[in-house]
Amino acid sequence: MPAMETIQPLWGSGSVEEGRDIQRQAGPAIPFADIFQSAVENVKETDAQKNQAQYLLATGQLDNPAELMIASTEAAVSVELLVQLRNKALDAYSELMRISM
Repeated sequence: MPAMETIQPLWGSGSVEEGRDIQRQAGPAIPFADIFQSAVENVKETDAQKNQAQYLLATGQLDNPAELMIASTEAAVSVELLVQLRNKALDAYSELMRISM
């Protein structure tokens, strides 16, 4: 069993400078805009895959019709995720506006 001296505390003494050092070590934060842009790109990509699968099915080139259902479901889920991200962003904005008054 390891000695108790080897256990490091989760938080330091609580100094502000120490907190800033921890934030710098954690790496750069991912801005919300990047997450939102990634979700938009995902919607575009999954919609294109769904459209391709629909075309292939309509022309008789799709061997497995389940692929169309999978692509349709992926597209629907990606749109739902984007809508939920938008709703959360609007909720956060509304809360910030309410606080500033």
